Formats: sequence, structure tokens, C-alpha cells
Amino acid sequence: MKYTGWYGIIAGCCCIFSAQAQQKPTTLPLTKRSIVVYKTAANTQLRITPTDTLHFTPLGQPLETQVCVFVDPTHRFQTVVGFGGAITDAAAEVFGKLPAASQQELLTAYYDPQQGIGYNLVRTTIASSDFSSGSYAYVQEGDAALKTFNIDHDRQFRIPLIKAAMKTAGGKLDVFATPWSPYGWMKTNNNVLQGGKLLPQFRQAWANHYVKFIQAYEKEGIPIWGLSVQNEPMATQKWESCIFTGEEERDFIKSFLGPTLQRAGYGSKKLMAWDHNRDLIYQRASTVLNDPAAAKYLWGVAFHWYENWSGGAKMLENVARVHEAFPNTHLMFTEGCIEKFNWDKIADWQYGEIYGQNIISDFNNGTVGWTDWNILLDEQGGPNHVGNYCMAPIHAKDGKLYYSNAFYYIGHFSKFVKAGAKRIAATPSRSKLLSTAFVNPDGKTVVEVMNQSDEAVPFYLWVNGQAATTNSLPHSMTTFVY
Repeated sequence: MKYTGWYGIIAGCCCIFSAQAQQKPTTLPLTKRSIVVYKTAANTQLRITPTDTLHFTPLGQPLETQVCVFVDPTHRFQTVVGFGGAITDAAAEVFGKLPAASQQELLTAYYDPQQGIGYNLVRTTIASSDFSSGSYAYVQEGDAALKTFNIDHDRQFRIPLIKAAMKTAGGKLDVFATPWSPYGWMKTNNNVLQGGKLLPQFRQAWANHYVKFIQAYEKEGIPIWGLSVQNEPMATQKWESCIFTGEEERDFIKSFLGPTLQRAGYGSKKLMAWDHNRDLIYQRASTVLNDPAAAKYLWGVAFHWYENWSGGAKMLENVARVHEAFPNTHLMFTEGCIEKFNWDKIADWQYGEIYGQNIISDFNNGTVGWTDWNILLDEQGGPNHVGNYCMAPIHAKDGKLYYSNAFYYIGHFSKFVKAGAKRIAATPSRSKLLSTAFVNPDGKTVVEVMNQSDEAVPFYLWVNGQAATTNSLPHSMTTFVY
């Protein structure tokens, strides 16, 4: 499915978004508020398109037969950090080879807070990952003192893209970084690929490596907001990977990485543990957080969705168990994508719905931020030096951009739910609908309603005895802003 840029995707909407962003904080009572409705729906041209303006009228107690989405702003929960995607070497290389007009289109689509979907988070890698054209290092082999540390590799594609994204976003993005593996000579298998473990004699050198990365990027004008300890620490992969047990990660944090960051003046960086799937998240979180000497260095627990993203028994509720046990620890979704990319299926509607279901569930379970994987890939789903091709919300082919519906499903959240928003109580009365809701810092409420069924679902948006009559189209995401 080809779209002619963000401007053509939701024709005529940019002026509406701009006006919305400029409005002053609202304290109007419900009966005097207008509800602006935005929809994305299968088998239509609706893509985050404003479709209706609704108003609340008295309803009182709804009948059992009246389908409702109930919203209660008097109960507020976690504070939202934001939304974003990963600027990997692959994304940056594809971007760097686009014509200037397509580059600007992508920057606007993702990062412009008025004309685009307003990403405010960026994940990036510390050295190479599978989504690099090849493995590389920031230091020469055997240099445990890190005297040869340099990021010249990143200056070709990755750093320019991050800077361009920051500029488009208004000058600031929260960037967090993750290593895929220590270097081969630091590991038990003498290989940067295929798992292995960090050798004990290199723990301090590896902790120092995070500091070197922060210093180098901040010298480039890219502040580092946060870090995770290790990408997917229980996966032995054919690409860059390294195994940490829960105890090994705990001890590395409390004895090496945490103290090293503090000594360097980086104790305020948002350090996250785990950064792998929901299946083991409780065991990994509890192993680190039940140890006060390690927990004191941690801001949060990061997680991915690959335990079973495509269907079946997802481990969604495991996130809630961590939030219940450790309510003061931030939960951050840091990676998800559709694996085994097939260009012919770029328009399959199910992929956006996978994103929608995961985002709604994760926030309802206590998550504070949600970061997609690669923001951009080529027509093959790369470049990728081990053939691990995947889907991105936007792909490039012959210099043009192609949008999957995942872009719009993510955009329903990133566009309207602002950093600093508070999640509030929201629940549907029928299982065909999924919902979550937020109050933004400006006082506006954002309600998200998703319908995965083949049928339209008429319902009432119900708040404290006031309700607006509306409907959810088949296979759709709807945002209500009031």
C-alpha cells in the first residue's frame, strides 16, 4: 500500500492538529466540551482522520443492553514517558540513501508534533546489532582501557539521523541506548555473535564502555536519557548477543555498572534491566529488585513482545504482576516488530491490530513508555547482516516511502497522548472493544477504543453520568479527544 506522504495520508488534517496543539489548558465541564473523533479503519481511507465532533448529554445508569466505554478521570495511575521507535544502523542507512524529499517526509511523519505523529523517544544501539550492515566495534581488539574508543562509524548515518529527528521534534528527544553484546574478546565464546557470557575480568571495562558511549554521544550534541543493561540477555542468537542470568545481571548492576555511572556523574540516567520478553519478566525483575543494593541503581524494567506476538497465549498479564509487586519501578516497552517480513503483506491489517492490542494492554498493566523497533527499513526488511529481516511501520523502495497500518495504530497513541499524561480508569462493557484512557498535562482527556471484530459496534462514551453516542467501525482504532 503506497501513500503519498504524511500530508496525503490524512488530507486536510494538519491545520486541525496545529490548532489543537495551540489551545490553552482546559477546565471546562463535560457538558461544554467538544469531543473530536479520529479514526483509522480497514477497508476505508480513514487514517487518523477526524470524522466527528460529539457532545456529552445526560444518560445516568446505562442499561445492560447499552454498550459503553466507561471512563473515570478521578482515578489516575502511572505517568506517561512517551512513544518512539529505534534509530538503528539499518534505519539510518536506508534514510541516508533516500532523496531529500523522502527524508523530510519521514522526519515529519514521525517527529513533527503537529503534522506528524509526534514521537518523543528514540532507542539506539551501543555498537552493532543484527540491524547493522556488519559487525563493528568502537575500540580496537584487546583494548580493555578503551583508549581507542571512537564512534566514527556512527557519524556516517546514525548520528545525522538522530540529530535531524531532534530538530524536527523541536530540539529534544529522549534517547536511550542498549548494547547487543560486549566484544568477542571480552566473552567466554570469543565471539561477538552467538551468545556467550561476559568474562569476569572484563566487567569493569564493559561498565566503563557505557560511560564512554554516553560521553561520545553527548559531545555530538545528543543527550542520553537512559540505558538498558543488555538486549535480550537470555537469547543465544546468530547475531550480536550475550547471556546474563538474573543473578549475573543483578551483580553486574550493583557492583560495576551502577557505581561506574554514579562515579562518572551519570547516576541520573534511566537505567533499565531485563530488556527481553514478557515471559520471564517477573522472575528477572524480582531477582534484581529484591536486592536493595542493585535496585537503588534501577529506574525501570524494559521488555519486548516476542514471546508470542502473532497470536495464542500472550504473556500480557505478566507485566501487571511486575507492576503490582514493584509499583515504584517504571515499566518500559522497548522493542517489538513483525518478524519474517514479506513485502506482499505490508498492507495486512492484522499487523496494526497486533500493535494496538499490545499498546492498550501494556499501558493498562502499568507501562509508562512504548518504543517500536526500526523506524524504517528497505523493501527486504533490512539491511541486516544475518538475514533476520523484519517489518517496520515505514519501508522504503525506489526512493519512496510505504506505510503499513502499524504506523497509524501507533500514531493514535503517540499523536495524542503526551509525555506527562496520566493514565485514568477506562473499561468497555463488551469484549469486542479494547480501551484505555489518559489525561494530558493540558487537561484534555484522550480515550482510545479498538475494535478487532468484523462488525461495527455502536456504543456510548460514558463519563460520570454523561455520555456521547458513537460507534466503532470494524477493524478500527478510534481516538476521542475532549
